[in-house]
Amino acid sequence: MIKQTLKWSALALALSLPVMAQAHKLWLVPSATNVSGADPWVTEDAAVSNDLFYPAHMPVALDRVVITAPDGQAVKAENASTGQYRSVFDVHLTQQGTYKIAVVNGGLFANYEVNGEKKRWRGDAANLAKDVPAGAKNLEVSESINRVETFVTNGKPSDVALKPTGKGLELVPVTQFTDLAAGEPATFQLLLDGKPAADVKIAAIAGETRYRNAQEELDVTTGKDGKFSLNWPHAGMYWINATAQDDKTSVKAAKQRRLSYSATLEVLPQ
Repeated sequence: MIKQTLKWSALALALSLPVMAQAHKLWLVPSATNVSGADPWVTEDAAVSNDLFYPAHMPVALDRVVITAPDGQAVKAENASTGQYRSVFDVHLTQQGTYKIAVVNGGLFANYEVNGEKKRWRGDAANLAKDVPAGAKNLEVSESINRVETFVTNGKPSDVALKPTGKGLELVPVTQFTDLAAGEPATFQLLLDGKPAADVKIAAIAGETRYRNAQEELDVTTGKDGKFSLNWPHAGMYWINATAQDDKTSVKAAKQRRLSYSATLEVLPQ
């Protein structure tokens, strides 16, 4: 239990850091992003690692996975399994349209001192007062909202599953998420609590970083309308990331809110 708690604390910290400082990245990778046929399935890998997309650090907890079908309803992961370095699950694409597969993390973080000893805590608002001693010194509480997503389309793309929740950082398509090609610019819009997120840095990194001396990161910044464009240099799976900080917390005790959004998108050859 102690080992698992430490692992998730490290994961939460990694998710809250800007991409340039972030050693470990949480990612989802589907076996395909466009499918068709009478009875299609996709398999998802979910892990945290240094190299994209090679599981070599820790798996993602399956209870954090949220799958939204084209009709907007939640569906369950099937044939799920968690190993030492990654989790794996299947999605049965019984509906026509676009599915959103996400890992959603959130909660409170606290740093404090008891009798001169520094302590750390992670949990929800309901347990903050119970778990942190009333006499704790130098108490600092922050809130985090983190989303990691990928998208799969069965047949023709649709938008219902892509409707934003209005909480934290989220991405909506101008160019369809599952209709990307190398050498063709793609445009998206970043939202913060449902409104355009202006002047936010976006980083895009192609997979297989293990075989490159540098990440070859693409950097762009959102406009006033939250929109940005990426011109993919080559085909492959890309991991894109955005982070932000503000003081719009949902809990009075928290003075700072840390937000992170990541997505894995497949770019096909022209």
